[in-house]
Amino acid sequence: MELKGTAAIVTGGARGIGRGIAYELAKAGARIVIADLPSVSKDRDETIAEIARLGSEAIAVDCDVRDFAQAQAMVQSALDAFGQVDILVNNAGVIKLGPVMAFAEDDWDLIMDVNVKGTFLCSKAVIPHMVGRGVGRIVNLSSIAGKRGRPFGSSYCASKWAVIGFTQSLAHELAPSNINVNAICPGEVETYMWSDVILPLAAAGSGISKEEAWQEMLKRDVPLGRPQTPADMGRAAVYLCREDNITGVTINVSGGTEMG
Repeated sequence: MELKGTAAIVTGGARGIGRGIAYELAKAGARIVIADLPSVSKDRDETIAEIARLGSEAIAVDCDVRDFAQAQAMVQSALDAFGQVDILVNNAGVIKLGPVMAFAEDDWDLIMDVNVKGTFLCSKAVIPHMVGRGVGRIVNLSSIAGKRGRPFGSSYCASKWAVIGFTQSLAHELAPSNINVNAICPGEVETYMWSDVILPLAAAGSGISKEEAWQEMLKRDVPLGRPQTPADMGRAAVYLCREDNITGVTINVSGGTEMG
């Protein structure tokens, strides 16, 4: 699919990986809907301003992906602004870590609601429009944690495995309507999830700083020995949106951390 002139919704697009994906889609010529929570409105405004500097258009939409009415309103806002929705990137996600025996039920529910139910609801909201036009791309953000279980990450791993299963099933459903559905599994990307959640746990009790824990992790776990970036995820998304004959696949963008 030629991306110039298309319209793309990116959930959780105000910062981090979502921002990187929005930028790369904008560079390829797509107009962007940045759907995120009001609490990150400053980040969202900065993202929209940068997209304008890149020569494309963008609008902001408040959306809690756990709420179907808000997902529907998000799609309608895109239609009102751009007249079409060609691409949906289900990027919004949250993470909490901890041992199963001490993990709060409310935290488990939050992770499943945002990471899995949110992907389902936003897809459900946009599918009728895409089916009606006979074309579309849905890109879901999973994780290398959706390929291999990790200690203290049971809830997050379970949610990201679910995203892969959902991606494959939906790809089968929508193939007759010329809608491609794929997933990206990011690896070690230095975003808020890593700096605020994962690295503090990795450094805890070890006597090293978060930065030292980060460098040790890259050296130990990543064959290429370097972190990945939001722009890497954006280029993967652009590739999946452009290609006509790729659907139901999961691409690892992890420097070799996950190869299966």
